[in-house]
Amino acid sequence: MATAIQKITLSPSRDIPFNKLTLSQANVRRIKAGVSIEELAEDIARRGLLQSLNVRPVLDADGAETGLYEIPAGGRRYRALERLVKQKRLAKTAPVPCVVRDPATPILAEDDSLAENLQRAPLHPLDQFRAFQALRDKGQSEEDIAAAFFTSAHVVKQRLRLAGVSPKLLDIYAEDGMTLEQLMAFTVGADHARQEQVWETIAGSWSREPYQIRRMLTEKTVRASDRRAMFVGLDAYEAAGGTVLRDLFQQDDGGWLADITLLDTLVAAKLKTEAEAIAAEGWKWIEVAADFPYGHTHGLRQIDGVAAERSADEQATIDALNAEYQRLEAEYEEADELPDEVDARLGEIEAMLGEFDNRPMIFDPSDITRAGVFVSIGADGRLVVERGYVRPDDEAPLVLPDDETDGATAATSAQAGEPGPSGTSRTVITVGGQPIESEDDEDDVIKPLPERLVIELTAHRTLALRDAVASNPQTALTALLHKLVIDTFQRTSTGGGCLEASVRHVFFPAQAADLKDSPSARAIAKRQDAWKADLPQDDQALWNWLSALDDESRLSLLAHCVSFGVNALYEKPNPYGGNGVSQHGLERRLTQADRLARATGLDMVEAGWRPSVDNYLGRVPKHRIVEAVREGAGDRAAQLIEHLKKAEMAKEAERLLADARWLPEPLRLADTDTSSEPGEPEAEGSSVDLPAFLSGDEEASDEDSEPLPAIAAE
Repeated sequence: MATAIQKITLSPSRDIPFNKLTLSQANVRRIKAGVSIEELAEDIARRGLLQSLNVRPVLDADGAETGLYEIPAGGRRYRALERLVKQKRLAKTAPVPCVVRDPATPILAEDDSLAENLQRAPLHPLDQFRAFQALRDKGQSEEDIAAAFFTSAHVVKQRLRLAGVSPKLLDIYAEDGMTLEQLMAFTVGADHARQEQVWETIAGSWSREPYQIRRMLTEKTVRASDRRAMFVGLDAYEAAGGTVLRDLFQQDDGGWLADITLLDTLVAAKLKTEAEAIAAEGWKWIEVAADFPYGHTHGLRQIDGVAAERSADEQATIDALNAEYQRLEAEYEEADELPDEVDARLGEIEAMLGEFDNRPMIFDPSDITRAGVFVSIGADGRLVVERGYVRPDDEAPLVLPDDETDGATAATSAQAGEPGPSGTSRTVITVGGQPIESEDDEDDVIKPLPERLVIELTAHRTLALRDAVASNPQTALTALLHKLVIDTFQRTSTGGGCLEASVRHVFFPAQAADLKDSPSARAIAKRQDAWKADLPQDDQALWNWLSALDDESRLSLLAHCVSFGVNALYEKPNPYGGNGVSQHGLERRLTQADRLARATGLDMVEAGWRPSVDNYLGRVPKHRIVEAVREGAGDRAAQLIEHLKKAEMAKEAERLLADARWLPEPLRLADTDTSSEPGEPEAEGSSVDLPAFLSGDEEASDEDSEPLPAIAAE
């Protein structure tokens, strides 16, 4: 016969008055750190007791029940109820649901207490996310949910954002196919199709880091810290229907703007509005762009204006701010560190005083009719207005003899482009930007760097070298003397004037977008403005002023002027002579540039250059990117990116090389002996080998194939 299965008998449950309950010494939970009673008490007060207490009768010496019950399992719930009783929110005799154990059971009280804590299965995070979403769908606000579960509204928003990821990816997460950190990264974008596409791309790769997921989801967006975004403002962008992607799980610096076309449209519209307001001042022309390149005012004469006078109220405000600044400085003069609020206030005062210093300039109306204005956006997102630049064609005409005046007047007026009947100047609104580079050939043949890229890189080096020469008067003096000696002893001067020595300011026909905001450009501009403010305009007064300068100042000014003649630019050699530089001349230029760099101690890394997607890594083939990472970060790092597509490889390489002090060949010092240098032009037909990155045919690119010569002006 089959053996009958023994039926299980569950312990009975009943309500027991609270004052008949007491804690058992058999409860295994002894450590109180991290155990919250207050939140549980509030939760019981809100929704009642969800779980019964596990109790055993207290027996006397004869084994009879005393009417009291001890609690081996449920001590935290008991303490929460006890807290409510002490707060008089629960009666001492309130019935408490309890499961009553048979005192004759062979199971120990410690066994029950341990089992209650160990047998609990924690809620899967995804179940929590979906539960929060269910509460939200049924009408509870984020604040209500946060209050009910004793957390912050921000945490609830995070959980709801996680629940909003593609259901396909949530299923993968539920099966442990991705980590919580990876799931968090997917919350940056709300497009489920794009989320799934990104996962399919990285699922089979070695690199599935959260930062890579975020980069891929935001690769076609603009940072909120971009000058265009700050200029327009997030509120205006969102009001126009733009979407801002936010990362709720880490610092995102304001997020990412997803609609670049809309952003550029808003930028163009706002710039045009600003330009039209400035046009009412009567300027002949206004050129508008989101950003102008370094040296955009070259060849233009800047007219002088007079700063508007301050009103009595403005002067009183300035005096009060200066007095407050001096008082705070004196009060905390002995302090090792300023309090945060004092430091912030000093910064506010400095900013307000700076605004007063930026006085609007008043120009002569006759100058305004022939001059123009540049309108752009500064690096901090503020409007930049550069007034008072006269083009050569707009200069006042020469006074002609009486018999020629009538015929010339009409031609002059036609050339000048006088304002029309409305009196407004022509406004040109353009939004600048580099052209989209085509994908480089991905074969394994090592080809030279694209000509434009080499020109842009050497423009960076030239600017840094100018700054270094200007900071080293002795080297500048040596360079100038070297030039004069060559002119005196090796060549015949043919130009006019009493002294043939000259400095020609070399400008850059091609340059990267970040050149004018580089540390070198800012240092040169600051030095130029400082000297310009002191220099007399009259020729004789300038001579007298220079004669009275002390030696140190004379050397500093000499170094500054000589530095503008530094030319370390690469340009395509002209094999037929004539305009442009010969191959031999180019090598001579680059050799001298290396010598100057060594003499001044120039280090392009210290000068602020770092490899990025825009300035190098996104402009070269994959094998050059891998080689750069191998040189800068090691073989292991290079192996980790070899399988990536070019766009992803370039972004990852930028991160790996951020602190590696790696430089591309055009920015390095040549490993050659610089003691000898070609002194004479080469004979016809001779050839001098150039570095590998300069020799050979240039790679095909979207750029024009015509050479880009350096532009020099006396």
